[in-house]
Parts: sequence; structure tokens; C-alpha cells
Amino acid sequence: MLTLTNGQARRVFLDRHRLSETPQGAATGDDLLALISSLGFVQLDSINTVARAHDLILFSRRPRYRPNALKALYEKHRRLFEHWTHDAAVIPLAFYPQWELRRQRDAAHLRRRWKKDRRDGFEKQFQIILDQIRTEGPVCSSDVGMGEKRGSGGWWDWHPSKTALEYLWRSGALCVVGRNGFQKQYDLTDRVLDQVLLDPANVPDTQTTIDWCCDQALSRLGFATHGEIAAFWAHVSPAEARIWCQHEQAAGRLEQVQITGADGIPRPAFARPGLDQDAALELVPTNRLRVLSPFDPALRDRKRAERLFGFKYRVEMFVPEPQRRFGYYVFPVLQGDQLVGRVDMKAFRQEDTLRVRALWSEGSIQWGKSRQAAFEAELERVRKLAGVSRIEFEDGWIRGSAQHHL
Repeated sequence: MLTLTNGQARRVFLDRHRLSETPQGAATGDDLLALISSLGFVQLDSINTVARAHDLILFSRRPRYRPNALKALYEKHRRLFEHWTHDAAVIPLAFYPQWELRRQRDAAHLRRRWKKDRRDGFEKQFQIILDQIRTEGPVCSSDVGMGEKRGSGGWWDWHPSKTALEYLWRSGALCVVGRNGFQKQYDLTDRVLDQVLLDPANVPDTQTTIDWCCDQALSRLGFATHGEIAAFWAHVSPAEARIWCQHEQAAGRLEQVQITGADGIPRPAFARPGLDQDAALELVPTNRLRVLSPFDPALRDRKRAERLFGFKYRVEMFVPEPQRRFGYYVFPVLQGDQLVGRVDMKAFRQEDTLRVRALWSEGSIQWGKSRQAAFEAELERVRKLAGVSRIEFEDGWIRGSAQHHL
């Protein structure tokens, strides 16, 4: 059985996530779409301490990227659509037919769940909202349900018409066509998308979708367990992914391998035959130091990142401040094939300043002059993305090893 060393596994992992190559190149139009397609999707997130997650994900791979390029690709040129993977994401429009299974499953699952934990009456609003949009054009949640009692402002304390909007979007009757600030705008799917995409003859059946999801997930992961394959798009169940792996292995299109973790322990995974000949095994990743989004595709599976890099990470925005070990929104730092640190920083735009509050190194990583210079060069790049002119370091910002705080 093929066994990858930890170094080889990291190289494959970084190559598949487009973090091995030197970050450079065009970041608009077809070039940006090609990057998103190779990643599969880009997670959306509203928090903007330095830059929103989707912007930093793309910027870390193409430093010439600016947010307007994604907005144009999505809202003007309609080459992306928005739906869910493990969370809300923008996805290449070419993948839209493969989301029909997700839309069908969301339609059944969300109706059951939201009847229990949302306010009563959202189903009665379906036709009212569809008629309103057909007459008035795209709407935001604030445009519907006039007279309905608004909630406390909590994320899930939605008025019935807001719930109806989300349901109609998740189940396919509506599309999100853009955002005002970060508030979604909804329009009728049959008015937005090419009818070829909506033609039932072009919609894959369940098994074809499962095959596509598992194959495309594995191609973007390089190696994976059946659970990791299922979790990539979050369309198919672990049981469906397990059966797919069994069938592919029996047909000789899949084999078991051993992947050595950062702790030196080999663990089983699946891979396509020929992984031992993959050029990524010998590829030396760029030494460019980069700040990553906490929601970067390479890090969204926290357990996988911990196994491969020994990097234990938790988003602490929902942790009460006195209990936080690092900070509200802390950014991982990548250099070569190692996660070398994590940084707590925030752009204070009224003060035109990117303020670095704290930096921790990882494990036995030494933070010498060379790495410090590379870090400061990256901060200069990030500063431009954040739209501020100055960088400021708080007193005592270098904090030593993160492992002392875990």
C-alpha cells in the first residue's frame, strides 16, 4: 500500500488548493473564474475585520485581486451563482445542474426543520412573494412581509417572509442575484438563468450527481476518507460516499493509501491510482509568506488541517471574550509547506490603519529576521486589500508559541 510521508501529503494538499504555486497572475474575468472553478467554490462571509473571507481567499492566491472583480463576475456577468456547500458560497454557473439534488434535499429538509424552529406562517408567504417579485423585480428581505413582526435582529430570528425567501432560494424557485452591502437580493430563477440550465433534460439524476460530487471532491482533495469526500460539497451523505468509494475501488479506479500525519502516524485514505507519480509529490511550494482567511478552503476542515499540519485552530468569534485564547478573528499564516503562525489584526478604516494586535508562532517555528521581513511584506499587501494606508503594531504584539495557549 502506498504511504505518503507527511511532507509529500502536504505538497499534494497545497497543490490541490492552489497554495503551492507563486501567488501571481490576472484576477479578473476568465482568469478569476478559472481559479474559482479549480477550487470548486469560494465561501462567503460578512465579517470584515481586514477583508471578507471570499476576498482574502482569492487575494491570497492572486494578489492583484480586488473585490470588484468578484462582484462583476457574479452580479454583472452572471458566471457564478450562490448556494450552499458547507456554508453559503459562490459557485461556477457551469455547476448549477449538479446543485439540483441539493435543492431537492434542502426543500424537504428545511421545510421539516423550519416548521419546528422558525415562526409559523412562512409557507403561506411563498406565492405572495413569488407574485411580488414577478411584479416588482428583485427584492431584499426588508422589502417583503410588511406589517410582520420583526425579530430581535438575531441571525435566525426571521419574520415569516424572510424565512420564505430563504426557503424559495434554497429550494430553487429564486436565485440570489447580488447583495446590497451584504444583504441578499432575490429574483425569479426562470427570469435570471438561461433556460438550458433549467431544462429537466439537462438535470443529472441522483446517481450521476453522487458520482460527480465524489469524483470532483476527490480531485480537489488529492486523497481523502469517504467522510471528507462527502463533506466537500455537503451534497451527499457519508453513506453515499462510502458506497461510491467501494464501487470505485472494486472497479480499480480507486485505491487505499496511507497518509502520514504531522504526528508521524499513517492513516488510511482513498486516492486515484497513480498518486505516487503525482508531480505535486516533488513540487517544492513557494516560500512566499501569506496570511490566509480562517475560512480558506485549505482550512475549513479543521481536523484535516490539524492532522496534516499539526495546526489546531478554532474560530473564537462566538466565544465570550474572557474565554478567548487568541482573539475574535485570527488569521493563519502560511509559508512554504508549513502553517507558521497566527495573527490577530484588524483594519480600523476611520483611522486609516491596519493594527496588528498579536502574533503567535506555531510549534517549534522560529520567528527570525527573515520571516519577520516576509511577514511585514505580506502585511503591506494585505493593507492595500483592506484599503488603509498605515500599519501599526501594538505593544507586546509578539506573543511566542501558540501551543502555550492551547
